[in-house]
This record gives sequence, structure tokens and C-alpha cells, in this order.
Amino acid sequence: MDVPLPHLDRTFDYRVPADLDGKARPGTRVKVRFSGQLVDGWLLERVEETAHEGRLAWLEKVVSAEPVLDPQVVRAAREVADRYAGSLADVLRLAVPPRQAKVEAEPGVPSPDGVPDAPPSDGWRRYPAGEPFLRALAEGRSPRAVWSALPGEQWPARIAEAVAATLHSGRGAVVVVADARDLERLDAALTALLGPDRHVALSAALGPSERYRRFLRARRGQAAAVVGTRSAALAPVAELGLVALWDDGDDLHAEPRSPYPHVRQILLTRAQQTGAAVLVGGFARTAEAQLLLATGWAKEVAAHRDQVRRAAPAVLPADDSQLARDPAAASARLPSVAWQAAREALAANAPVLVQVPRRGYVPAVSCQDCRERARCTRCSGPLALGGSGSVAACRWCARPAAGWTCPACGGRRLRAAVTGVRRTAEELGRALPGVPVRTSGKDAVLATVPAEAALVLSTPGAEPVAEGGYGAVLLLDSWALLTRADLRATEEAARRWFNAAALARPGERGGKVVVVADGGLATVQALVRWDPAWLAERELGERRELGFPPAARLASLTGPAAAVSEFLDVARLPDGVQVLGPLPVGEDEERMLLRTARGGGLALAKALHDAAGVRSLRKAAHPVRIQLDPHEL
Repeated sequence: MDVPLPHLDRTFDYRVPADLDGKARPGTRVKVRFSGQLVDGWLLERVEETAHEGRLAWLEKVVSAEPVLDPQVVRAAREVADRYAGSLADVLRLAVPPRQAKVEAEPGVPSPDGVPDAPPSDGWRRYPAGEPFLRALAEGRSPRAVWSALPGEQWPARIAEAVAATLHSGRGAVVVVADARDLERLDAALTALLGPDRHVALSAALGPSERYRRFLRARRGQAAAVVGTRSAALAPVAELGLVALWDDGDDLHAEPRSPYPHVRQILLTRAQQTGAAVLVGGFARTAEAQLLLATGWAKEVAAHRDQVRRAAPAVLPADDSQLARDPAAASARLPSVAWQAAREALAANAPVLVQVPRRGYVPAVSCQDCRERARCTRCSGPLALGGSGSVAACRWCARPAAGWTCPACGGRRLRAAVTGVRRTAEELGRALPGVPVRTSGKDAVLATVPAEAALVLSTPGAEPVAEGGYGAVLLLDSWALLTRADLRATEEAARRWFNAAALARPGERGGKVVVVADGGLATVQALVRWDPAWLAERELGERRELGFPPAARLASLTGPAAAVSEFLDVARLPDGVQVLGPLPVGEDEERMLLRTARGGGLALAKALHDAAGVRSLRKAAHPVRIQLDPHEL
């Protein structure tokens, strides 16, 4: 039943009346009477007899005779729910989009007859294990690979070839990417290689009707491949032969709704259950992907070092000491080597990418005299500037602070504590007059830029692709990424830098990357050598020593202090679980961490689910949020 109560996370038996016998098929939406109310549910199975000893109620209604729920998806959803201490109903809500009755009545679009030809393997030949991987897919086998893409790689074309090889073997494929821009590129690559109607692209941005229409095409077997964003991870595909994930470290792959599963784990679960092949790819590499290699569960697909050197741009670190020797460069946050790289690229009529970690104009200001952070006198929120000549305003309550006075020293002047991408664009535009300046960020994300001299300023993740590659890529304000108080700060900084640097031209064609950071940092060293595998292995080793995911299983309990304490009182935690905390989060909540070995993760998840069920049955006043292996910590 579609009821968000942990103690009701099980199946219930109902009698099917004769008039609904033909419609009541496994996978259909139904309505049943429960506790005096009519509730939604899923019909999972029809059997002749029941083990229930009492009297059974009748099935009230079959909402639709369309069997939208695939048995394979149910099995995967159940395992995902168990792993993340969630309920099956919550995971199924992520798997099946809301019903659109008019769409169900439309005639389907049949897929082309036969299977596509085996794709060319030229692009995969740069990787010693690439061509054998593609050949194994075409022959119906199920290899499992972690792919480190070369800089400048046309990754949508490579993934499209892997999908085509899988379809050639008579099987289906599911591919998940992080955002709409990546999906658009992959969709175009698949259409160019496979032709129309062999695949569907799913995303929440399609709108309810079109999304449901494409979902039904996949469920009815009219499309052999499904590509999409996070919502496509549980898409129904017949004879699943490949699951693929691009850039698995992107935080968009972490579901923000209960039970907070990660797309990577959903796809790996489906592959394990169905015997499908796996492809986890990216320019950088996560500790979780490295663990797949360390345990022998997957094999590495990577190029030889000489191939990497030919494809990679020249990476130059520039630390704070260079800025200190150049006051003009310090004010612009660009050392001389970065200015030189930018000018050389512009002189060669090539675009220059500048990555700025903060969006906006001046997202944080401080007192000019004592450097104290400027805050709103009404709600204590941070003050920010929205543009040149504008009045500082609170980022929380939007109240202007025209008459602001520093409570520490009485000063009335403000200075920029953090500079955003729009302010940086303004400064660089003045420094390089006559050069077009383009920005890409939250308000307007560019997909591509032409191969001509221009400054392209972008926040991380919004970098447009340049035709022929960027002549120079400048990575500013590295401290904003490296000093984040988060377990994945190093990994996330590396991922954002590798993704941006991969858009530069090869060093042989003059491509340069300048990262404003200390060259002795491990993250910078990995970028200089273009060795994401070394950094991932180092990161995994540190996680093992510290006892953090993925080397261990970690659960986070967040809620009011009394509710968290009550939760732990009723939870029957397995032996070996370490309780850490409490840690205050916000004014009225606290967080407790529970840690156990990797092998004890399922037992811990079951104990937490059972405890949530006890509190649900008791109608506890305050909820406790349960997150297993939270993406951010």
C-alpha cells in the first residue's frame, strides 16, 4: 500500500471480485479499504490461496488495467529499501511516475524491427580494455567496468556505442547522467548512432504527460534502451543487459527524498539481480568506484600513460606566494601565469574558461575596517551585493541594509569577502577590453560556445563545451572547494577540476590549465599528472583508516534531541555498532552517527527500519530522519 508508515511496510492479502478478475493483473494500480479509508496500492501477485487465517477484505477498484510496475523493478526496489532502511512504497514512488489516463489510451510507437548493427570500436581502442569490453557486450556477455575517460573524450559517443553493442545482443540498457545538459548530449549521440525510436530519454523536466508517455514506451517493450537523469535509474527495461552511470560523484545522483538512495547503488543492485553489465565512467573517480576495483567486482578501463600525456592539457599550479609577489594579480585573484595563459589563448582565437566556485555578484561581504562578516540586524543572515552600485541586502530575509554599522568596530564601509562569478566577469571584462564575456551558471546555463576568442565564466558543473576545446582553463578560488567541512571535499574538488580541465585542448595544441592552489596538495598533484586513479586509491585508503564510507557503513539520525534519544532506546542495534554524537544541527535538532563494518550494513538498516516502525506504531510526535551512507557529511 502507498502509505508512508514504516510499520505497514509489508504486503497485504485481498480478495479479488469476479468483475475485476480480468483487470487485476500484477503491476496494476489499485485501491483498497484499509483502517476505514480508501488507499492507493500496487497489486504485486495473484495466488489461489492465502496464508492469512482471518477474513479477507475485497479489492475495491483497479485504477488502471495498465501493468506499469515491472516485477524486476519491484525486486530491485525492495532491496534498495532494505539497504537504506526505507519502505518499499517510498522507492516505488521514485520508480513509477504519476498516472496520466489520456496517455494510457494513446496508441504506442513500435520500435524498429530487428537489432542494430554492432557499433564501430574506433573510439574505444585508445583504452586497452575498451575494445574487449565493447565486444563482450555485443556477444551477450556481462562485463563490469570502471572507466576513466581521457581528457577531451566524446563520452556521449562512447556510451552510445556501449548501448548499441548491448542492443545488438538482443538486450536492453539503462543509462543515467546527472543533468539535462548531459542528457541532451547523450540523447543526440544515441539518435545519431541508433536512429529514432530505439531509445527514450526520461527526465523530470519533460512534464507529466510526456514523461509518462515515454515511461510507457519502455514498460511496453517499445524502446530497448532508457537514458535519463536520476529518475530513470529504476526504469523498466526488458532483458536488461547494461546499466551505465556517468560522473557518479555528482551530488545530483543522490536522491533528496526518503529513503535517500544513490543512483550508483540502485544500478549496481539491478545489475547484481539481473546479471547485467556495468559501466561506471567519468573524468574523475570516486572512492566508491575505486572500491569496485579493489574488491575485484569490476575491471578498470583506462588508457596507457603515453595516451594520457598526448590527450591531457598542460596543468600549471599557481599558489598564494605568486599572488603575494604580484599585487595587481592578487586583486584580480589571477597570478601572472594565468594572465599569460589567457592572453595566449585569446591571441590564438580560442575561448578561455574561468571556473569560479561561487555564483552571484558578491555573495558575502565583511567590514572594511575589522574584516568582521557583515550580517543582517534583523535575522543575523549574511549580507550580499546583487550588482555594481546596489545596496547590500540580507540573503535570508531580503531586507536592505543601507544604514549598516559594524557591531564590532562601528565601521560603515563594506568589502567583498567572497567574489561571485558575475563580479569576476565584470573585473575580467575591464581588464581585457574588447573580448566578449559570457557567463554560465544557475540563472542561464550555456550548452556550447563557439571556437572563437572569448572569456567564459562558469560555476562548477555549468561549464559549456567549446568547439575544438578551450585554449586555457583557469580554476580560481580553490580554497572554496578544498576547505569545505565535508567528508568528500577533496574528492569533490578533484571532480570539478577534472571535469573543467577535460574541456581544454591537448597540451600539444597549446591547451593549458592553471589552478590557483598549492602545487604540493594531493588534489593538485593528481590534476598535474592527470591521474584520478591514484587520488581515488589514496582517498579510499584514508576512508579505511578513518572508518568512513565506503569502507564502512554509516547511518545518520537527525531530529529533535528527545526524538533521537527515544529512537535509540527502542532500536535493537546489532553488536559492533559504534554510536557517535550527538552533534547539534540547527537550533532544535541534533544528529547521531552509527557506524558499523561493511558486512553489517544490512543488519543495521533493518534495526533502524524496525525502530522507525515501533515509533510509527506508537504515533511518535516528532520524526527522525534516517540516512544510510549520506552523500554529504
